[in-house]
Amino acid sequence: MEKENELFGVKEIARRANVSTATVDRVLHNRTGVSEKTKAKINAIIKEMDYQPNILASRLASKKIISLAALLPDVSEETDFWSAPLGGIRRAEAEMRQYGVQVQVFLFDLNNKDSFAGQIRLALEGGFHGMLISPSFIEETRKFAAECARRKIPYVFIDSDIPDLHSLSYIGPHLRKSGYVGAKLLTYRLEAEKKVLIINISKEIDNFNYLEIEDGFRAYFNDNNQPNEIVRIDIRETDYQSVARHLTYVFHLNKDIGAAFVTNSRVHTVASFLKNSHRTHVSLIGYDFVRENVDYLENNVIDFLICHRPDDQGYRGMMALYQTLVVNAPVTKQNYMPIDIVTKENYEFYQN
Repeated sequence: MEKENELFGVKEIARRANVSTATVDRVLHNRTGVSEKTKAKINAIIKEMDYQPNILASRLASKKIISLAALLPDVSEETDFWSAPLGGIRRAEAEMRQYGVQVQVFLFDLNNKDSFAGQIRLALEGGFHGMLISPSFIEETRKFAAECARRKIPYVFIDSDIPDLHSLSYIGPHLRKSGYVGAKLLTYRLEAEKKVLIINISKEIDNFNYLEIEDGFRAYFNDNNQPNEIVRIDIRETDYQSVARHLTYVFHLNKDIGAAFVTNSRVHTVASFLKNSHRTHVSLIGYDFVRENVDYLENNVIDFLICHRPDDQGYRGMMALYQTLVVNAPVTKQNYMPIDIVTKENYEFYQN
């Protein structure tokens, strides 16, 4: 019955446009061989009829496999954050499988640029029709984007963005507003004479995301005439001993720090330092609902966690590729996630 309804729809469009059903089929599947004038006429009729093609029947008939690649950091001892986007990708894969869509995941070491480049190389050699990637290293991502453009492979960014690259879509937080929210939370009980510490812990300190988050954070202080001095520290070694060494130095130089803001999920490393150095009176805010962070949230060392639903990021990223490659439908260029605030009182009910 569905096949008959599908055929009837195509025949009706062809009748109204005074063209063959083969011409309508070319337009529906974005194939060449139809003039722009005829294509516009057919698309207008499709819109008027609110025609929805039977995607499943069409995909089964074509027998063409659509293969997608996802490039993500692997779960590590530092954080299990990336298990959430991977879960969203697997959820999307389960829904798309019936339409002949296959997904392959490539995992790289978040602290190893060569690992990232190597996985990109493997993915590009795989002949995939679309890619989802977390752009963790800037220059390597630029090379990846240039190669995708040359091969006409659509790609989606999740969690972080590089705006001047022409990704199909960015799915993640509005970084500047996220930093703004962080500053607002941090000042809720901050005394005017206390300093505020911004902590970037990453091998890629110049990453667009950290700069945008920090810009939003500072903007709140400017917009609201907050008198507090802001001190910034960049820590490129991500192990605990290195972080503790840097923080010991900055706290020695600035004995009146009253609050700290960590621009990524490594806030638990700072929390561990504050606990070990008996500085838990310092207000602390960071990112992401991961096990290590929740432990310190529960024990009042971390005040707030800001979360951006990484499971949904992975899911929506894959569905954006599906919309483009299977449904031939437009996708939103910038798909901003909610900015969730998790506390000791509500973390038990939070769905990442």
